[in-house]
Amino acid sequence: MGWLAVGESYEISLVDGKVAARSAGPRATGRPLKTLPKVLRDAPEVDRLRQLAQWLDRHAQECLNRVNTWVVSSLPVPTGLLTRVWPDPAWQDALRDLVVCGDDPAEPGFLRDVTETGDLRVVNLDGETVRLSPASATLPHPVRLPHLADLREFAEQLEITQRVEQLHRGTWGRPADLRDRETTVTDFRGTAVPSRLAARAATLGFRVSGSRVTCRVWEDGRTIEAAIWFDEGYWDSEATLGALSWSVVDGPTLRLVQVGPVAWSEGMRMATALSGAATGTGNKA
Repeated sequence: MGWLAVGESYEISLVDGKVAARSAGPRATGRPLKTLPKVLRDAPEVDRLRQLAQWLDRHAQECLNRVNTWVVSSLPVPTGLLTRVWPDPAWQDALRDLVVCGDDPAEPGFLRDVTETGDLRVVNLDGETVRLSPASATLPHPVRLPHLADLREFAEQLEITQRVEQLHRGTWGRPADLRDRETTVTDFRGTAVPSRLAARAATLGFRVSGSRVTCRVWEDGRTIEAAIWFDEGYWDSEATLGALSWSVVDGPTLRLVQVGPVAWSEGMRMATALSGAATGTGNKA
């Protein structure tokens, strides 16, 4: 953004998200000062700029959260919506270089640009920049990505860094030897977590309701909630994890064999993160 004059001696602006000042006048170098001059610290113009910086931070986080929701649930996003939000730097930061699929889910590519006419410019696995013009685009969860290993390798070659976890999001595959009537995973039961679990869960972005930590995904046309119970004493900071299960929101508890690949992976990811384990239970992809 540009520089705003404050009095006759200084100008202020946002530099890397913080209020910065520089000297004004014919002898000014144009370089920002290392610290904000004391005379400016309580200036109303500085206060308004600080409030703008706080709003921009919140907006950027909201964009990241929204795009993360699209990725976790592999939701189709109207291309017209991407066209409208792309000029916003916060949206671009969240969306750029995510793997996107158009009409053909077998041909993913890295999103590099969205044109004013609604075309998506993506780099495919052949290293070619192509234009896609789908009515909607999908930012798939990694368990739904074809050629995941190839995409990860190509991303390293391109030195791509994704702001939203997609390619390098931890994934867990559902075991093939589950019993038909099982409804809970007990691998984490009895795990002691030496910190306030509710606070830890909130920090990691999970919901806390009573003695449960939950996360939700949209899969196969319905909202699935993974939930893990915990026991945490009021005076004791150590918590103990219980069983992990899945259910349809406002519906029945699912048998484990009924849990879809995304819901399974995200539930196991949540439980693993809460337990502080570095990996899953032997079936991490």
